[in-house]
Amino acid sequence: MTEQVDPRNPDSPDERARITEAQMTDDERFSLLVSLMGQNPIVVDRDPRIPEGTPMSAGYVPGVPRLGVPALLMSDAGLGVTNPGYRPGDSATALPAGLALGSSFNRELSRSAGGLLGREARSRGFNVQLAAGANLVRDPRNGRNFEYFSEDPLLSAELAAGTVNGVQSEGVISTIKHFSLNSNETNRQWLDAIIDPAAHREADLLVFEIAIELSQPGTIMAAYNKINGAYATGNEILLTEVLKGAWNYKGWVMSDWGATPTWESALAGLDQESGLQLDALIWGAEAFTDRLRAAHADGRLPKERLSDMVRRILRSMYAVGIDSWGPAPEVDPAAHDLIALEGARQGMVLLKNDDDILPLSATSAPRIAVIGGHAQVGVLAGCGSSTVLPATGYNEIITVGGPGMMGPARNIYLYGDAPVDTLRAALPNATIEFDPGISPAEAALMAKRSDIAVVFAYNLMGEGFDNGDIDLPWGQNEVIAAVAAANPNTVVVLETGSAVRMPWNDSVKAVVQAWYPGQAGGRAIAEVLTGAVNPSGHLPMTFPASLEQTPRPEFEGQGSAWATPITINYHEGAEIGYRWFAKTGDTPLYAFGHGLSYTTFDFADLVVTGGDTVTAAFTVTNTGDRAGATVPQVFLTHVDGTARQRLLGFDRVELQPGEHRRIEVTADPRLLAHYDSDAGRWAIDAGSYRIALSYSAVSEADTADVSLSARVFGR
Repeated sequence: MTEQVDPRNPDSPDERARITEAQMTDDERFSLLVSLMGQNPIVVDRDPRIPEGTPMSAGYVPGVPRLGVPALLMSDAGLGVTNPGYRPGDSATALPAGLALGSSFNRELSRSAGGLLGREARSRGFNVQLAAGANLVRDPRNGRNFEYFSEDPLLSAELAAGTVNGVQSEGVISTIKHFSLNSNETNRQWLDAIIDPAAHREADLLVFEIAIELSQPGTIMAAYNKINGAYATGNEILLTEVLKGAWNYKGWVMSDWGATPTWESALAGLDQESGLQLDALIWGAEAFTDRLRAAHADGRLPKERLSDMVRRILRSMYAVGIDSWGPAPEVDPAAHDLIALEGARQGMVLLKNDDDILPLSATSAPRIAVIGGHAQVGVLAGCGSSTVLPATGYNEIITVGGPGMMGPARNIYLYGDAPVDTLRAALPNATIEFDPGISPAEAALMAKRSDIAVVFAYNLMGEGFDNGDIDLPWGQNEVIAAVAAANPNTVVVLETGSAVRMPWNDSVKAVVQAWYPGQAGGRAIAEVLTGAVNPSGHLPMTFPASLEQTPRPEFEGQGSAWATPITINYHEGAEIGYRWFAKTGDTPLYAFGHGLSYTTFDFADLVVTGGDTVTAAFTVTNTGDRAGATVPQVFLTHVDGTARQRLLGFDRVELQPGEHRRIEVTADPRLLAHYDSDAGRWAIDAGSYRIALSYSAVSEADTADVSLSARVFGR
């Protein structure tokens, strides 16, 4: 979005919105406040309120042609322009999972992905892209973790902002979602998320605050769940006091689809109801059509509030420029495929590599057993509204199903090049056999006659569901254990949407976390395994050894029937992920920020200075024999000797062998502070602050102490 300018300027988005809104009839005003979901085979039939010839999409809002106001055409989501049956045959670039992008720690890659989304959306006539998902990963079982970036507020905010800036640079409005605490999918429409308000500001809300400052998204999507007893879409504290008040957000707030139970949400700060048909299905009525009009007619909805709702929508249209489109940009599928490929490459995390078993040699002639994971077919995608149909189509869809509204969309989608094929192409001298991994005994027999065994394993995660645990399903742990017992040279490649338990971790030589790697994932996996690409990903979330290490080994309502009200108390507050482990002292299986390479790096010469915030300077050197990239991380670890871990900054550094570079990181002061709810201000306490230059959240290269003076700031 363009920078805010003097609203008295007649060309400013604010003044243009005011002038246009003043000329509108009430019917035209109300027409902008609702969006209709396009026809799809899962949820809704074609709605007669959508004009003939309109491309079916996630959301349609009529324009006002006489005033030059364009219709809004909205599409999901952050991993590509999706098409769950809306437009037969229409495909798009399928990007890797959000967690893969999070693993890259690469701001520019995030912006490139956003630019891809904007170009492909605009080429189809869509002017609102429902990206990016910025929720923090609080629970490793959350079905939508794969759509999000990380467990850390700073990393998530910067990557979300990159995506938004990329989308909006193409003249397409972007959103940030799901505001806020959409941290579990179980009965999300009936879930009450309980959290201390100060902790909320320091973690889940801080993501949105920083991302909004860095990107000015045209719209914010409010979540399904309640927060401290009030639905996010009708939460006055969240929408009016914090978002529009303390943060002075100028865009509009839309609901998630089917997340508006009542018209009173408008009084709390919601500006647009999305997915009317779903609200009628779930809540028994549309909120912002007849009911909102009646409230306006009898004075319950003030005229000033109606005008504000409309002006916010118009302002974002003008700020991003969707009213002045020229010809659609030309889409280069090959260039976009390279962005997807680079995302998969940079998102893969080498978790373990004992005896340097990787990379596999392209010149030797080993016998390699490739086992499991549908690796003879393709790579996995997460399921739900984020699932993208790539240009090559799905290689296979395996129906799984489940309860509730999203049950029909719960499938295993396989696409892209099959890893078996890409490995054979990359290792022409090797003898590669495939076993489906359905029988531990059969898999072990193949592994025993092979020099190396590469086991592909996966889990299925998707919208509308939380996984019951963090184990690999369908007996895959047993297969890996049997293969490792039969062959000491076992490598595991994980295609998962979140952290998983690894009871076999000590028995295998190497583990590669590939996430859901997108349409180019099969190629990227072969490149990383064979060393054509040096792995450079770092974990954006902590991998616990078991659920017992997490704040909620079981959560209230887990496994309850669809539409059952549940309450989840996020008692850990702002101590999420690596912060929780710093508090408890437990040792995770793999720590936030962990990631190995085929070369080595040294972090040294740390110099830390204080003042209003903390600045850390240090030198990164590639001490190995091949080019590679690493991610130095700067953490706050203690305040006056008490553990309080916060990621203060990071950088992705690419270096040739022997090359070194001086890096400087300046912390956002909110990461050093706590939020004082009584004062409504951020507060830094006077004291000694320990700063660590680290390879991961648990592996420090150097530390330094700095003194900070007490101060309060912000809102």
